[in-house]
Amino acid sequence: MNEKILVVEDEKEIADLIRDYLTASNYKVVIANDGEMGLELFNSEKPQLAILDIMLPKKDGFEVCRNIRSKSNIPILMLSAKKEDTDKIIGLGLGADDYITKPFSPRELIARVQSQLRRFTELSTNQEKKEVLSFNGLEIDATAYTVSLDGEIIPFSVKEFEILHYLASNANQALSREKIFDEIWGYNEYGDINTVTVHIRKIREKIEKDPSRPNFIETVWGIGYKFKGDK
Repeated sequence: MNEKILVVEDEKEIADLIRDYLTASNYKVVIANDGEMGLELFNSEKPQLAILDIMLPKKDGFEVCRNIRSKSNIPILMLSAKKEDTDKIIGLGLGADDYITKPFSPRELIARVQSQLRRFTELSTNQEKKEVLSFNGLEIDATAYTVSLDGEIIPFSVKEFEILHYLASNANQALSREKIFDEIWGYNEYGDINTVTVHIRKIREKIEKDPSRPNFIETVWGIGYKFKGDK
């Protein structure tokens, strides 16, 4: 294991608690107490996953998330002290892969981290997904981990890519939000099913000419979503 995790949290007690539990689970941990330091450590330490608090000095968690995502596809888990869904949705819209609301149990945090790293590793190394999926100018390459439309590479977060690849691999099949959530996030006891809706919206904004009238990802009312598989 021994993956390196970046924790950006300005509350020392919480940062130390997270470090202790991650270290006990055999992860390496680097800690930053503000957003600017977080970005410096991201660039110098090259972590495999980042845990970002939203309310940070100097640069907030949203800005740190946006900056990391512009450079890397590593999983990003956001922490929020607020109960409102607004922060969660904004965070996911910036490319975060998951979120957790304070106060949280260390067990839940470790479960989230393990799930994110496991799926990221599986997607990166799975030899069964070497083929490029092509549909009307849209190409999804699991080996290069890229999505392109009419030859132009489009930046995708880890979860956005996983969802699109999963839908395209099951083209013309109606898949429920619950099934997509279970397949991509890999756990049932934690999480918010609405994250699927948020990610689908972001994917449509990237690949659809008119997201309100999608050509690739169709809403199947009462069920979920279906990828149109005409090649």
